[in-house]
Amino acid sequence: MGPVLAGVLQLLALIGALALAYVPLGNYMAKVYSSDKHWRVEKWIYKGIGANPDTEMRWVSYLRGVLAFSVAGVLFLYLLQRLQGSLPGSLGFSSIEPAQAFDTAASFVTNTNWQSYSGEQAMGHVVQTAGLAVQNFVSAAVGIAVAVALVRGFARSRTGELGNFWADLVRGTVRVLVPIAAVAAVVLVACGALQNFSGIHEVGQFMGGSQQWNGGAVASQEAIKELGTNGGGYFNANSSHPFENPTPFTNLFEIFLILVIPLAMTRAFGVMVGSVKQGYAILATMVTIWVGFVALMMWTEFAHHGPALQAAGGALEGKETRFGVGGSALFAVSTTLTSTGAVDSFHSSFTGLGGGITMLGMMLGEIAPGGVGSGLYGMLIMAIIAVFIAGLMVGRTPEYLGKKIGSREIKLAACYILVTPALVLIFTAASVALPTPPNSMLNSGAHGFSEVLYAFTSASNNNGSAFAGLNANTDWFNTTTGLAMLLGRFVPMVFVLALAGSLAEQKPVPATAGTLRTEKPLFTGLLVGAILIITGLTYFPALALGPLAEGLA
Repeated sequence: MGPVLAGVLQLLALIGALALAYVPLGNYMAKVYSSDKHWRVEKWIYKGIGANPDTEMRWVSYLRGVLAFSVAGVLFLYLLQRLQGSLPGSLGFSSIEPAQAFDTAASFVTNTNWQSYSGEQAMGHVVQTAGLAVQNFVSAAVGIAVAVALVRGFARSRTGELGNFWADLVRGTVRVLVPIAAVAAVVLVACGALQNFSGIHEVGQFMGGSQQWNGGAVASQEAIKELGTNGGGYFNANSSHPFENPTPFTNLFEIFLILVIPLAMTRAFGVMVGSVKQGYAILATMVTIWVGFVALMMWTEFAHHGPALQAAGGALEGKETRFGVGGSALFAVSTTLTSTGAVDSFHSSFTGLGGGITMLGMMLGEIAPGGVGSGLYGMLIMAIIAVFIAGLMVGRTPEYLGKKIGSREIKLAACYILVTPALVLIFTAASVALPTPPNSMLNSGAHGFSEVLYAFTSASNNNGSAFAGLNANTDWFNTTTGLAMLLGRFVPMVFVLALAGSLAEQKPVPATAGTLRTEKPLFTGLLVGAILIITGLTYFPALALGPLAEGLA
């Protein structure tokens, strides 16, 4: 079997598995967030945190809950790292330095999982399990909760109430993420992933000598790392490490975990607003972009010029040979079009155009299908922009799902889409212009610029992956990427929840002959075009200085 055919078969198998899970998981999630009943374990949690899950919240109260919970998470994770040297199960590792502890705490609380450290050489068992793994669950649940609040804004009318943040947070964790992650961890262990709490031990090498390895609860963290679109690896090699990703099957299984909830949320959205066709339109948009990016990535990595690359069957530099070019291309596109950031290959070693594709996937806002929750609310924001553009074309007040898109709504949507580009471009320009530490950029020219641009694109969009040639463990990059992650996560949430509150207060507008049919293929095409054009106009100059210049050289 040729490498190209193998890559295509993997793509088809993945699409088939996602199609089988789409309806049941989407329906289940819609039921979870629409139910007024509480499980017993959930009641214990509510009692422990002093929350009343039946109290409805307006958008300001909902946002207050999101921010209070996230601030507490940052402080707890920061202190846990600073105290690591005094904790049991530290494996002899010292406490994390302040700047790196801040960066890591901001990273995992914002669902970014950007890592400026080597996990097996820095983090003990307590920090990994009680700190990082816990945030993998709850940060993902926060993203889902915000998305559900926006969906309720479309579904409800003449009320500013969006549900209860604490109920949404707990239900997302207890009823959705924990059960699926538990099953996924068992599958990974059965396939060879590591799961223990062993200490550091010497391992012999084939060519003589030895090296040190430590164990850990790898499979359980790997499961939620992918399922929650987090991406932070137990080991520095991330999902290219055989302890995290042992076989080609687990590689495909992990891609499935990355995509299954973001795609299924479009079904939940359709059910909750009373029109599954609306969910299918959003799904079609996501799938169109994702399949297009996969095809482009495979083309750039398989069809690269040069006799050595042609003899090898593709651009194999930086690829894990267990997975091949096809598996690596599929993984790279899926992680950068979501907010996952996990890697099974070095993105810096991709072809110039291939690296640009991973960057562009993040620059789209990670909405195809995007992160858990963040992908759906990001796509709905773009749908509002597309409806507004269509309204301008015909001279009609735009409407979406029975709600008018007035000046307030479009201003909030516009502010949302401007936040991350501003963060990316400002921090990239500052890092290139200012005298940053000389050992940070290991490459010069277009590729060196691409490394810095990729770093802040990844941080601001809450992705977490990185080009391998940048040393980000400096005070400058730890501080600036930490700020970019916090601002890139929570400032857009302010606009999303304000928009949800504004929509929920409106009364529904009946559809007329002039209403744009947003469940039709025409709207899907308009939405895809709006996404690509808006992103292209925003980022094209920066891309031209980096990956495009390198790829066309």
